[in-house]
Amino acid sequence: MDVAQPVQETVEIVPQQPVFVSEEVVQPLEDASADEIADSELQASTLRELVGKVTTPDKLSEQMHCLAGAVYFESRGEPLDGQLAVAQVVINRSEDRRWPASYCGVVYQRAQFSFVRGGRMPQINKSSNAWKRAKAVAKIAHEGLWESKASDAVYFHANYVRPGWSRRKTRLAQIDTHIFYR
Repeated sequence: MDVAQPVQETVEIVPQQPVFVSEEVVQPLEDASADEIADSELQASTLRELVGKVTTPDKLSEQMHCLAGAVYFESRGEPLDGQLAVAQVVINRSEDRRWPASYCGVVYQRAQFSFVRGGRMPQINKSSNAWKRAKAVAKIAHEGLWESKASDAVYFHANYVRPGWSRRKTRLAQIDTHIFYR
């Protein structure tokens, strides 16, 4: 009985000169989910209006929880502009090599935020309107949906204290009881 042997085909790979395309190459995107479409169409004339339109999940990622927690504990009694500025400071620090590269790293860095005790964030009242606002503000800041008055800030303090470092920083804005610097 003769069994035919499979034929081995050799393929020669010949390098080619790169082809440069002078026109824009556009790949079609998959259909966006309803949430992505809704969020991309967010338009508001005030920050308050935008906060009212933003949807956030009940359960946040660890990083977004840290960002929203900083907003909640540091500024929940402040106007929305002040809450957004606090979120912006956390974001700016995470993007600056002088600080940890994550929101949680920034929030839990030793001696940076007074609400952090023993490396832990206190319990959050997750059914409160303040938490819902903090989550919305965190999302707005994270996604860059609204410009903050303290857009370049990496430091802030309450106006009832005068830390020594503040004299060596550039003051950017005061929003209610917080003063922001770079």
